[in-house]
Amino acid sequence: MSLPFDLLFLSIVTPLAVALVIALGLLPKAWVTKLAYVGFGIPALIALHVWFHYSAQSPVNGYAFLTSCSTGLDSLGISLKLGLNGVSLPLYVLAGLVGFAAGLYAIQSGAERLGLYLTLLLVMQGGLMGVFASVDIFFFYFFHELALIPTFIMVGIWGGRDRRYAAMKMTIYLTLGAMLSLLGLIAIYVKSGAETFDLIALRRELLAAPLSAVVQKNIFGLLMFGFGILVSLWPLHTWAPLGYGAAPSSAAMLHAGVLKKFGLYGLIQIALPLLPLGVGPWTWVLTVLALGNVLVIGLVTIAQKDLKQLVGYSSVMHMGYAFLGVAAFSLVGAGGVVLLMVAHGLSVALLFLLSTSIYHRTQTFDLSEMGGLAQKTPVLAAFFVAATFASIGLPGFANFWGELTIFIALWSFSPWVTAAAVAGVVISAIYGLRAAAKIFFGQPTEKFAEVVAKGPVVDLRWSEKLPALVLLVALLFVGFWPKSITTPLNATLQTLYPTAAVSAPAAVASQ
Repeated sequence: MSLPFDLLFLSIVTPLAVALVIALGLLPKAWVTKLAYVGFGIPALIALHVWFHYSAQSPVNGYAFLTSCSTGLDSLGISLKLGLNGVSLPLYVLAGLVGFAAGLYAIQSGAERLGLYLTLLLVMQGGLMGVFASVDIFFFYFFHELALIPTFIMVGIWGGRDRRYAAMKMTIYLTLGAMLSLLGLIAIYVKSGAETFDLIALRRELLAAPLSAVVQKNIFGLLMFGFGILVSLWPLHTWAPLGYGAAPSSAAMLHAGVLKKFGLYGLIQIALPLLPLGVGPWTWVLTVLALGNVLVIGLVTIAQKDLKQLVGYSSVMHMGYAFLGVAAFSLVGAGGVVLLMVAHGLSVALLFLLSTSIYHRTQTFDLSEMGGLAQKTPVLAAFFVAATFASIGLPGFANFWGELTIFIALWSFSPWVTAAAVAGVVISAIYGLRAAAKIFFGQPTEKFAEVVAKGPVVDLRWSEKLPALVLLVALLFVGFWPKSITTPLNATLQTLYPTAAVSAPAAVASQ
């Protein structure tokens, strides 16, 4: 079964069109939520369709489902070209699934000014689908900015504690990161001489006439720090836990789960293949900073007493593994980064969803005021423990393959760095299992007893179970069948990194 070429375009336009209709206020309130289901559901269905039919396609220049349309800026080398290769496919699917789960949760959230809330979330969804479907790097950047702007607004309006400060700090940091990234992308365009932002043409031009080592080093440095800020590379990470702690749940799910992968995706898809000589001078700088994420932020996470802050810091910590995979500069490392991005996106979105569900039942994020919740909510406890196991990297979940593959790549790079990175798994187990124990087991606290006295504490409702199931099933599916990602990923990375490493990514997972 072949995919009509316009479905990728449809996955971008549908949520944006639905957002526009809702924003115009022409529909009765009852129709707003019904239309929102369409806006989030169609991109998810298209994402699943391309995932399961990708192998039946015949890639053109390394991309399947390739299509383009004129923008009126063709003379500047800018055209809306869409397509998917083995690197972008898993992240495109991630955007569809996490967006669907976040949308389901938002529709049933009962948020004030729900129409505006859903409008902004749908704009984020459309932008995210565009980021990973874009072959033109101008639109790759444009769609990121389109998805980023609603984040600031949602934190400022519906955020929790310190929301204005959090929104301002996120704006400053992420604008700085975006500007540095833009400078690096423009530098590639100018120095390549290709007179186009088309990634296929840029790669062909730079393979035929590579940039000098000095130029590659400087451009890669811009992209590394620009994308690094957007992904919360230590010590430029402080916006992330603060922002996620203040953000409404669905916005945190989409940003931490998907949008934050923009920077890592840019490094894997653009920077490393186009600037291979620029990586070496920055390798140890990136390694040291990434270990800061794993070890320093890991210890900070252990010290957290606020559940949402703990999940936010843990998200920052796990980005350190991905940066270490980038620093290894190998097929194995790059493949591990993509696997981990998908797994982390699913697990952190699930943890943010469940954290809010816990808050609704305990009226607090303070871990010291929780305890014994499993007696009242066994299904919620089961979901949270499963999400915690996934985040730690337990076999059977997608995270295991991502972390294991990165450790294999790091061993060839440096056994000492590998040992330090593996210590992060122990740190993850400490804060993850401690949080599960404090929330769900032991004796109920006085605070929780007061909540119970005010009314019955109910287990997860279907409005919470369904989005949680979407994320958990995806984690288990990739955990038990990693080839669903690694087969197309291997083929693409062997083309992008012909001299980078000796084996295919996720070789262990492919056995």
